[in-house]
Amino acid sequence: MQKKIAVINDISGFGRCSVTVSLPIISYMGVQCCPVPTAVLSNHMGYPNYFMDNYTDRMDIYIANWQKLGLKFDGIATGFLGSAEQIGIVKHFIRTFSKEDTLVIVDPVMGDHGRLYATYTEELCAQMKELIGQADIATPNLTEACRLADLPYREGRWRQKELYEMAEKIGALGPSRVVITGIPQGGFIANYVYERGEEPQVIRTHRVGAERSGTGDVFSSIIAADGVNGIPFHKSVRKASGFVKKCILRSDELEIPRTDGVCFEDVLYQLKRD
Repeated sequence: MQKKIAVINDISGFGRCSVTVSLPIISYMGVQCCPVPTAVLSNHMGYPNYFMDNYTDRMDIYIANWQKLGLKFDGIATGFLGSAEQIGIVKHFIRTFSKEDTLVIVDPVMGDHGRLYATYTEELCAQMKELIGQADIATPNLTEACRLADLPYREGRWRQKELYEMAEKIGALGPSRVVITGIPQGGFIANYVYERGEEPQVIRTHRVGAERSGTGDVFSSIIAADGVNGIPFHKSVRKASGFVKKCILRSDELEIPRTDGVCFEDVLYQLKRD
């Protein structure tokens, strides 16, 4: 039977991020993508103005109907969660819809460049740690990894020993696989790959173009689909980082505005399904 992933994230109509990225990528990789909306936005918040309909008070009703159908999922993947209430709903969702071998992938979208997003209070950070405890795979960027591991963030070079300590602390919360993304290393961007009981790996790609919205969603979608398809973790990270690079290069060629994300549609055919 075809495998299914429930993706819990917002739906942004314009800007290529969240569900509008996850759905086509996960589907292309041969997995049914089943969205659970946390909010509906006209476009993501990186634009000067936007409309947002917070879906928190309707998530329980939406999910209850899935429960009546007796649905179960091979994977459950989470993206940006804007409140402690939403995190609580997600934790309940995981308990309700998991099978024995369901893979839980948490992208703890908390901040970047050493700063947490404005919505992230101390309570929300503590709740995110609890959610990470239910994950099999966590995909934090460097800022989020520092926060989850209770370590100070800094600019500049990180030694492998420090990254291992950070990943191990996150792994101790629950996930057996952790990838710390977006680590600057001169002309490269590195991803630190930690698997419990395995030798850690550093996977680097040449830094190209400017930062764009939605690249984290592209990356985590590939990790989620590969995860339920049984692809080795380090191989999946290498694939995801390489594909993000291709997306950025093509977007620069077409002079796509940075706020419009990456035109992954143009290079989707190059994404290996394995």
